[in-house]
Amino acid sequence: MAKMKGFSRFTWILIVIGFMLAVQYNTIQSPAERDTRDVWEIRKELVEEKQYHSELLTRIRETEDLASQYEESTLDRPERLVEESIAQLRRELGLEAYSGPGFLIHVEPSAEAIAFGQSISPVSPDLLVRFVNELNRFQAKAIEIDGKRLVFPSAIRDINGRTTINTLPIRSAPFDIRVGTDSLDVAERVINQIQASGLADDFYIDNLQLTIEEPVGTIKMAPYDQPINVTHLSEWKEGEN
Repeated sequence: MAKMKGFSRFTWILIVIGFMLAVQYNTIQSPAERDTRDVWEIRKELVEEKQYHSELLTRIRETEDLASQYEESTLDRPERLVEESIAQLRRELGLEAYSGPGFLIHVEPSAEAIAFGQSISPVSPDLLVRFVNELNRFQAKAIEIDGKRLVFPSAIRDINGRTTINTLPIRSAPFDIRVGTDSLDVAERVINQIQASGLADDFYIDNLQLTIEEPVGTIKMAPYDQPINVTHLSEWKEGEN
């Protein structure tokens, strides 16, 4: 009887192992989703990821340098580095005017739409959100759309049938998009990524066309000029515990 129980257990173990091998073989032979990209597409994506990795390492080094400056700061003016850090954060958050490398994008009605008398609808919030997300993914440093500076709490949405940024309506085309970057090289790369991404085609479907100017050493943007609501923070006053 004990021998029969041992044989039965051994049989079930063999069945489970056989089932696992069959599943593994089927997974290897018939993947759920086949990668149809060619070698050049994979190489291009790898180059982009390496560029993002390099930029991340640069930001890490900048943070480490800032930490070293804190440690080496003299006792008579330790607040100087704090003030510089606050100023840098304000610039990065868009609370200060931007002046630096970047480029200009003109959003205009397409020539075909004008020639055939087609109506030009305002750019949709969904398309604009996708465009801004791609710019951020491409490492844009500052963005301004139709004179409205985008910052971390900025919202792009439809209000009463009109596309708004920070609750302010944007004009129908033509209008401009300003993009700031860390350098002219980065600006050139962002332009190439926009052109390769197919975003221009999405605008063209809506009877709009993008005209991207050459990058320049200095492009200017106004600061974000609306109040920022901070829900979970309150101002600390000296003397409070």
